[in-house]
Amino acid sequence: MVAFDPSADLSGDPGYRYMHNSCVTLFWRRPLLDNAIAQLEAAGYHLVPVDASHWATPKEMHLDLARSLDFPAYYGQNLDAFNDCLRDVVARRYGWPEKATGLVLVFTGYDGFAKRHPREAQILLDIIADRARSALLFGGRLICLVQSDDPMIEFDPVGASPVIWNDAEWLTANRR
Repeated sequence: MVAFDPSADLSGDPGYRYMHNSCVTLFWRRPLLDNAIAQLEAAGYHLVPVDASHWATPKEMHLDLARSLDFPAYYGQNLDAFNDCLRDVVARRYGWPEKATGLVLVFTGYDGFAKRHPREAQILLDIIADRARSALLFGGRLICLVQSDDPMIEFDPVGASPVIWNDAEWLTANRR
């Protein structure tokens, strides 16, 4: 099964919109994020909202992600274990409903965690990008929407792809 039908008109497909350049998309304005969420939800995606604004430590991040994605009790609460468990999510062993069009991780307030723990914040997005590519191999769609209260936040490329701003906020002038 292919993730997207190459003969279809993909211009209105919200999944394609948020995956064709990078599976990790940044948002600053909440209404734009809310609109993206509504479009993806209407298209049958399973959304996993995660409020990252309260993550003071990587441990809190791991506990929250494990709870949100229904990780097994043996989850090791480190980035390697996150990668392993997200691989199982992509294989739909848990955390991804079978009938969903795709899975969308929605991080809000991510900039606070990224400022406190830049390495972990970057690696987390990189792991998600790698797993999104793995999902495509099996016809699945994994998307990550990242909301930041800092309109100038930047990340290094993830999964060899850039972390880009959404269409409406792509220009820096639209975030001032």
